[in-house]
Amino acid sequence: MGKGGGNQKGKGKDAGDAGEKGKGGKGGLKPATALNVRHILCEKYSKKEEALEKLRNGAKFDDVAREFSEDKARQGGSLGWKVRGSLDASFEKAAYELEPSTTNSPKYADIKTGFGYHIIMVEGRR
Repeated sequence: MGKGGGNQKGKGKDAGDAGEKGKGGKGGLKPATALNVRHILCEKYSKKEEALEKLRNGAKFDDVAREFSEDKARQGGSLGWKVRGSLDASFEKAAYELEPSTTNSPKYADIKTGFGYHIIMVEGRR
């Protein structure tokens, strides 16, 4: 996962993230040093789109992860608690911008990394 380490752009955006809090919405997220994160990893864009469609139609995140995810996180896509700096830089940036949610009604983001296409949700922050 050291692939994203040379990308300094993600680290300099913290100041911009703070500015986004003032745009309304939920008042922003408290800073966190670790996330309890789940993901669905798909090699192909079309498969990721299929998984997103199921989520949009109300399927539980962990069920979709079991069906579609192509990595070893077979427990519903759970990666467990991950500290800041331990994940791919673009994955981490997207994850830290998500509000915590449940697998029954997930708030998720989808991104592409060197590993493939990810759909990410966060269950907890600390």
